[in-house]
Amino acid sequence: MATPSAAASRSTTPTVRDLLAAGHQSFSFEFFPPKDDEGEQVLWNSIRRLEGLSPTFVSVTYGAGGSHRNRTARVTRRIAAETSLTPVAHLTCVSATRSDVRQVVAQHVDDGVRNILALRGDPPGGPGSPWIATEGGYRYAVELVEDLQGLGDFSIGVAASPHLHPESPDLEHDARVLAAKVRAGADYAITDMFFERAAYVELVERAARHGADVPIIPGVMPLTNLGQIERFKLLSGAAVPGWLVDRLMVHADDKAAFRAAGMEAATVLAADLLAAGAPGLHFYTLNRSTVTGEIYRTLGLGPGVPVGSSGGAAPGSSAGSAPSGARP
Repeated sequence: MATPSAAASRSTTPTVRDLLAAGHQSFSFEFFPPKDDEGEQVLWNSIRRLEGLSPTFVSVTYGAGGSHRNRTARVTRRIAAETSLTPVAHLTCVSATRSDVRQVVAQHVDDGVRNILALRGDPPGGPGSPWIATEGGYRYAVELVEDLQGLGDFSIGVAASPHLHPESPDLEHDARVLAAKVRAGADYAITDMFFERAAYVELVERAARHGADVPIIPGVMPLTNLGQIERFKLLSGAAVPGWLVDRLMVHADDKAAFRAAGMEAATVLAADLLAAGAPGLHFYTLNRSTVTGEIYRTLGLGPGVPVGSSGGAAPGSSAGSAPSGARP
């Protein structure tokens, strides 16, 4: 049974659907559930620092293979109860029956969480392994979106990919899948990480052709260390563009310079995405606040930024252009 404070939270916590409909750009941060108490403290330090930037919402992932589900629920609950932030709870089809998912959703309702990001999730065996649905569970994210319609008054987000999904035959198929999720009830989409403006613009155009007429928020993550380059390819199935690898590898022996170059490239991309009409930005923070905060402030972002405004100028950016040295 919901406590009085949780019941009050349900009535006052905004939905992402309503926030996007208000006509301002959305700026959001994504965290992942920590593996231990030390990691949880790092996460909460970041949450508290980024809270001062007044993001539109923050989201908390499930972890690889649907792991750390309980920590995700606990962190999301604390964000709803102890901060001024609007939390979005990730929900995946991985290693869960429909009954399991409904229990998690019931807990979110009890906690006053009104926003869910509905995802199929990565194969339980890890990237590159075949997707096998759990017996009694969901095969696809669209089924999860459909089910959520009868479980509460949620604002539902879904994933969109600017590059070819590893299991997809072509990009048009990806767009049709996104459109099916929108027809099932999705209010908006957040993209995977990518590094070139053209990939986002082309995704939005494909989605529109197939009837996916919801805001598509680009996901941005700066590459600030060498290990991220290979890990990105493993997790997303898309390689980091050669021009960006070349630019970063010049600083392979200088961690500070590598970080600065990665941050500048992400800042330029973010500014160009806003100039191209993106409805906002979703920052993959890796549970750290420093780089995200620096990019955010460099761009002059904050609450009340009208749609179509790119905030402050990013270093080296120009409206509609790719970073210097990038391929068209």
